[in-house]
Amino acid sequence: MKTAFITGATSGIGAAAARRFVAGGWRVIATGRRQDRLDALAAELGEALHPIAFDMRDEAAREAAVAGLPVDFAGVDLLLNNAGLALGTAPAQGACLSDWQAMIDTNIVGVVAMTHRLLPTLIERRGAIVNLSSVAAIYPYTGGNVYGGTKAFVRQFSLGLRSDLHGTGVRVTSIEPGMVETEFTTVRTGDRAASDTLYAGADPMTAEDIAETIWWIATLPPHLNINALELMPVSQSFAGFQVART
Repeated sequence: MKTAFITGATSGIGAAAARRFVAGGWRVIATGRRQDRLDALAAELGEALHPIAFDMRDEAAREAAVAGLPVDFAGVDLLLNNAGLALGTAPAQGACLSDWQAMIDTNIVGVVAMTHRLLPTLIERRGAIVNLSSVAAIYPYTGGNVYGGTKAFVRQFSLGLRSDLHGTGVRVTSIEPGMVETEFTTVRTGDRAASDTLYAGADPMTAEDIAETIWWIATLPPHLNINALELMPVSQSFAGFQVART
């Protein structure tokens, strides 16, 4: 039986991925900050899921989470770096520095540290790494500033890992979704009503859509690697350039 280590599994894509992998016969290590959400997920999915509550920005907690894995869950075959933050929607000149720092610490430092910690096991088991980036890594938008920058890092880090791990059998993929309706949207806008208005009538992708895509990537034949995969709902496409007129 294979094992997936999923960060940010308390809601959205992470929780959907946990459900999909357990349904597919895998064990899942589900991590996140909210113990109550993880407890509910464990009650739903049973012994195939091992929940661990900690903050990705906490170095000691990250180490303890991996070092304390039960024997049955210690052999990690897939690392899904899903945990991430998008704080604030203001342009750079009105942004809060603490929001920027929190995004860097979670979206970059947390991803790098968790990957580094699990690499020996992933190499030993010829496993896979799936990193959640975003279309914001490539297409800028007003207020995207540091969030887009962190996701661009995730994309390039994934491609760099792919190069470094050449010959090890470890597969690396950057998933780059566009508009997805999850709790993440509410967190970013700070208001459910604003989130509903933003996506009203747009028919966005769902967390389950992305989880199914991750499952597909994870279960491809071991000689195939998806380097980067950009997904958008049919209702979303590339925006035109901005022009300021005097």
